[in-house]
Amino acid sequence: MSAEELEKYESEQELTLYREYRDVVGIFKYVVETDRRFYLCNQVDVKARTEAGDVFFEVSMSDAWVWDMYRPARFAKSVKVLTFKDVNVEELNQSEIDPPKP
Repeated sequence: MSAEELEKYESEQELTLYREYRDVVGIFKYVVETDRRFYLCNQVDVKARTEAGDVFFEVSMSDAWVWDMYRPARFAKSVKVLTFKDVNVEELNQSEIDPPKP
């Protein structure tokens, strides 16, 4: 596979992922961003933990969708993430994700 073919394949995968995101975003309540992934979910709980003087975050999500073009299945019943980096959680406003009416 040439570099050009690989780039075309990745572009097509990214477009497919974006279209899937656009189709499913309306069924979720929260957007969660970590240093490695982007999630949509309907329940999220973030807890700051301390161990040996280090602070990390434990993020638990249920009914989730994962933005990752290399995953064969992006829907997950539950997800748990442990990270030492920032976590951003936003509640979606339905009017922000509904397409404008003609």
